[in-house]
Amino acid sequence: MSGGGFPSTRGCRHRQGWLTALLAAVLLSAGSTPVAARLQSTSSNSMEVTRRTLMDNGLGLTPQMGWNSWNHFQCNIEEKLIKQTADAMVSTGLADLGYKYINLDDCWGELNRDSEGNLVPKASTFPHGIKALADYVHSKGLKLGIYSDAGKTMPGSLGHEEQDAKTFASWGIDYLKYDNCNDDGTSPKERYPKMSNALLKSGRSIFFSLCEWGREDPATWAPAIGNSWRTTGDISDNWNSMTSRADQNDKWASYAGPGGWNDPDMLEVGNGGMTIAEYRSHFSIWALAKVWAGPLNHKKVAVILWNRGPSTATITAHWFDIGLTRTTIVNARDLWKHSTKKSVKGQLSADVASHDCKMYVLTPQ
Repeated sequence: MSGGGFPSTRGCRHRQGWLTALLAAVLLSAGSTPVAARLQSTSSNSMEVTRRTLMDNGLGLTPQMGWNSWNHFQCNIEEKLIKQTADAMVSTGLADLGYKYINLDDCWGELNRDSEGNLVPKASTFPHGIKALADYVHSKGLKLGIYSDAGKTMPGSLGHEEQDAKTFASWGIDYLKYDNCNDDGTSPKERYPKMSNALLKSGRSIFFSLCEWGREDPATWAPAIGNSWRTTGDISDNWNSMTSRADQNDKWASYAGPGGWNDPDMLEVGNGGMTIAEYRSHFSIWALAKVWAGPLNHKKVAVILWNRGPSTATITAHWFDIGLTRTTIVNARDLWKHSTKKSVKGQLSADVASHDCKMYVLTPQ
C-alpha cells in the first residue's frame, strides 16, 4: 500500500465528509465483457459513526507500509536476516518511499516464559535480544514490529497483556501484530481490547494490528481499539486466494480511514505462486484498497482496469461510470508504465492481458 498526504493531527477523525473529494473505480472483466463497478466514498452520517471513535495513540494516519517475515520465511527467521532486511529496505530506496516497518512474525520467542513470567527471545536465533535488534533497526530510520497472540500458546499474551505490553515498550517495539490462535473460547471483542488498553498504558506508541481473521466483522468494532484489522482469513500465494480476499475486503471500504485500516492480509508478491501479471494485479488492488479510504488531491480519480478473465480483453472506463462528466478532459497517468495519455475525453480504454491490470490516475485539465 502507498501512503498519502493526510493531516498530521487526530482532528481528521471528526471531520464529516473528509472523503468527498475521492472517487476510485475498478473495472472488472469476466472474459470479454467488462463490468464497471463505481466505488465511491461516502460522506453519510453512517460513515461518520464508524469513524468517530478511534484508538487514541496518534498512529495509522496512513496505512502501514513495510515488511513481514511470515509469508516467505515463516519460522525460519533469525537476527542476521532481520538486519539484512532492514539494510535492504534502505539501500533499495523503499524506506524513502514510506516503507518503514520491519516486522517479526511468529517463532521469535522461546516456548516458555522466564521465572518472572516474561517473554524470552530465542537464544539460538536472536542471541542479542530484541532490544538490540530494535536499536539496529531504529539506527536505519526504520521501525521494528513483533508478533503475539490473543491466546494461550507461546507467545500468547492472553492473561499477560499488561506485562507483555510493558516488555514490548521496553524493547523499543513500534508495531504489534496480534493473532487469534489457541484462545480460551471468549470472543475477540473481549480479548483484543485488553491488549489495546495495555499498549496505551505502556508508555510507548505502538501500532496495533488485529489479526482476528475477519471472523466477527472487526471493521464494525475494531476502529476503537486498533490501527488495522484483518478482514479476511490468511492469504495464500495463488490467484484464487488473492482475488477472494480482494472481494472480501471490498465490502468494508467505508470503515477505513486515518487511524484505522482494513487489512486483507499481507502481499504475496515475489513468493513464486503467481505470474508477474497476477502479482501486478495483487499489488495494484491492495494499493487501491487504500485509495478507497483516502482522498486524492485536486479531484483526481484512481482507476484500475482489472481483467479476471481467461483471455485478453479490451476494458473501457466510461466517464459516467466513474463519476466524471462527459465533457471532462483528463491526463491519464499509467502507474506501471510511467507514461501519460494526454487530453483523454469521455472514456479510457486499454487491452488488458488475462489476470493483469492497468492502473491510472486521471487528472482533470
